[in-house]
Amino acid sequence: MKLDPKSIQYTSTHEWIHLEDGPGGTKTATVGVSDFAIQALTDLVHIELPELGRTLHAGKPFGEVESVKAVSDLYSPVEGEVVEVNASIAQHLDLMTTDPYGAGWLIKVRVKSGGSQSQLLDHATYKRQCEQAME
Repeated sequence: MKLDPKSIQYTSTHEWIHLEDGPGGTKTATVGVSDFAIQALTDLVHIELPELGRTLHAGKPFGEVESVKAVSDLYSPVEGEVVEVNASIAQHLDLMTTDPYGAGWLIKVRVKSGGSQSQLLDHATYKRQCEQAME
């Protein structure tokens, strides 16, 4: 899976999300960290991800990523249950840097029905937010 950064949505806290339709009207969200955030963090040294089955709440932390600069919380873009964790990330943090929209994904979440994604940003809006942060 290699996603086009222009085809996915983002949070203001730099997580990206790709929603896919599943059986029975369910949606599954693949979540990762944007290239902009990874470049700002530089030199990743550790990551903590949630366990399978954990219930996540939109806008609340689900883990953290540590770099030589700082420890940053990872925030869930949606409400739902963790159904898959990218287990290889912990041993291969470089995937987040080299392939943030592909092999560098973090978790998959079965989105709670009726949950809102209104706070998510499209690529153009997210890009403007990043450009303003650099000014």
